[in-house]
Formats: sequence, structure tokens, C-alpha cells
Amino acid sequence: MPMTKVVLRVLPGMFAICRLAPESRIPAWATAAPFCSVTRTPEELSIVAPAEAVPAAVAGERGWRCLAVAGPLPLDAVGVLAAIAEQLARAGISLFAVSTYDTDYVLVRVETLDRATSILARAGHEVG
Repeated sequence: MPMTKVVLRVLPGMFAICRLAPESRIPAWATAAPFCSVTRTPEELSIVAPAEAVPAAVAGERGWRCLAVAGPLPLDAVGVLAAIAEQLARAGISLFAVSTYDTDYVLVRVETLDRATSILARAGHEVG
């Protein structure tokens, strides 16, 4: 059964979502912040990092804000991301999700942050 209430907090700062070649080494700027995510697949090296840390020449999209789900969440928790994504999708707000062992993070474009947090709060989630 999906969770009905999710507690989120907005992380400070702006983030960038970057794409490097799959064989790239993980750059030092990618892991030097309190929040970053690095995922390697056969097709890409995907990095989420503070926008100010990302060199201008790196391919990616800047201008994202991050909402952290209060955790830790049990790995068998059901519906956490769905509870957030459904509300944002209904409002036409795109998201980029990152999951860790302890919790989930949802990034939204900076220009949609206020609307996203308002929608989530009206849906019964706690946003701070």
C-alpha cells in the first residue's frame, strides 16, 4: 500500500545533472560536496553535483533544486517515490530521482520549485 505522507526538505543550493562518457574517470569535483550522486552504466557516467562545482565545459543541465525524503526508509517501503511523482506529474512538473540505501531524492527545475513544494504540501506531504 502506498505511503500517504512523505516528509521532505529542500537542500540548499543549485544542482547540475551531467553526462560524461561511460569510460570517464569520476572527477574530483563530482564527489567533493555533501550531496552528489554518481551512476555508471554501459552508456554513460551520470553525475548529480552542486552546479557551482561543475566545470562549464561539462555536458549537462544546470538549474535544479533537490528535495530530500526524510529517512532512513526501509528498503521494502512501497510508494514513496510514487507519492511524490504522481502529484508532480499531474501538475506537469518533471523530476529527476536519485535513490540511495537510506532514502530518495527528487530534483526539480529551479523555476518549478515553489510550485512543486506547494503542490506536495497541498497533497498532505510535509515540506520544509
